[in-house]
Amino acid sequence: MTSEGQARLRPIDTRGEADCAFCRISRHEGESYLVLEDEASVAFLDRRPVFPGHVLLATRAHCPTMGELPGNLIEPFFANVRLLALAVPKALGADGSFIAINDRVSQSVPHLHVHVVPRRHRDGLRGFFWPRQQYKSKESALETQRAIQSAVAELRERR
Repeated sequence: MTSEGQARLRPIDTRGEADCAFCRISRHEGESYLVLEDEASVAFLDRRPVFPGHVLLATRAHCPTMGELPGNLIEPFFANVRLLALAVPKALGADGSFIAINDRVSQSVPHLHVHVVPRRHRDGLRGFFWPRQQYKSKESALETQRAIQSAVAELRERR
């Protein structure tokens, strides 16, 4: 505890935007399979998905943790979480989705992001030990990307 009686948090990654993989994706540097982007956030296929169609939604601006998410981004960021929660199962014929946020602990990239994972009844996923995989081919990733982009566009038109 500090002298003011507040708990001190451990330091966060200070590398910032220049070295952040998700900031590079947000700037369109390097290869990624974008499925949604706007002023608040960017969504793309996870490179090692739990299941094909596993999407990561990250803040466009560098923001390491949930506690650092600016108040004015809460609504647009979580509106996109909701949009992806509808679009991913629709695009892939899934029964639903699993939505998760790691905050500091278990963040492989120290940048706030939400996992939206398509789920099917009896898909074999148990607990929190998820086998990861890669897309079988670039064409498979592109097909998944296009399906989710199409579902996002259709759902946005209904708003």
